[in-house]
Amino acid sequence: MPISGVTVTKRFVLALAMLVTGLLALPALGVEVVFKPMADGVYAYIGDTEGRTYDNEGLNANIGLIVTPAGAVLIDSGPTSQVAAKIEAAVKQVTSQPITWVINTGGQDHRWFGNGYFSAKGIETIAHIDAQADMTARALEQLDGLKVLKERLDGTVPTLPTRFVTGPDTRLELGGTVLELQHAHGGHTPGDMLVWLPQKNVLFTGDLVFVDRVLGLQPYSDSKTWIGSFAMIDALKPAIIVPGHGQVTDLPTAQAQTRDLLLALRAHMKNALDNGVDVDAAVKSFDGKPYAHLIHADVWIPQLANHTYLEMERE
Repeated sequence: MPISGVTVTKRFVLALAMLVTGLLALPALGVEVVFKPMADGVYAYIGDTEGRTYDNEGLNANIGLIVTPAGAVLIDSGPTSQVAAKIEAAVKQVTSQPITWVINTGGQDHRWFGNGYFSAKGIETIAHIDAQADMTARALEQLDGLKVLKERLDGTVPTLPTRFVTGPDTRLELGGTVLELQHAHGGHTPGDMLVWLPQKNVLFTGDLVFVDRVLGLQPYSDSKTWIGSFAMIDALKPAIIVPGHGQVTDLPTAQAQTRDLLLALRAHMKNALDNGVDVDAAVKSFDGKPYAHLIHADVWIPQLANHTYLEMERE
């Protein structure tokens, strides 16, 4: 017996509704971690340039991998235990070498909240001593800020590094590969540290370099020390820069999008303070047009200008 057009339509709508409901019930896939080669034995995962979201699992930063004949080194451990497990799985897709060290380049959650996962496996986690107080002071605050991840935050326990290095320069070597950990009192966070591979001419900068998106100045940030830290990058003249945020880049781009923005902010605010200009007028008169192409420039540059004025007022 033929089926009427009305019956067909009703059945189609019902089937479509059931399909949509089923798709909505499926768990979101979340972030996929894949390391891509930057140089011989050097890899990077390039994270999302947006904020921390359920979909990106809080991994809105870049992660590094160095493979040597004696083991592998991770640059940063990710924002959660579950993401750390994904990072480990991604490492295994690149090499059979075990992870020997995890180096935390700063005090932001996506740099060190995965430490607990790796420490439980007996893997040494390393950061600069200047990061210790910052990590301790802000751990619970940062954990609270990751509640947007819901069940994807389960199992994450902020775990301090098992080893803190001191001084401005620490040389490590693994399987013939030299890693120089360089620190000049941070900038974005007090513990921000460079990982320089002189044999590869590759530099992992952590949050001392932002490209493609506007850099962040927070209450714990310091634009003056950040510029001082960037001077180390200028001196190294790396061929390849893996920034903390944004695509792998070169020195001129890093200078233009991070260093020069910090210099412009400080020069403008010094002039404003020297001439008795109040904060509102100083912020409004800052010329952000050279940086308008960067992600979030319209919202964040006024915030950077306000932060820099207040910072320099205290100096």
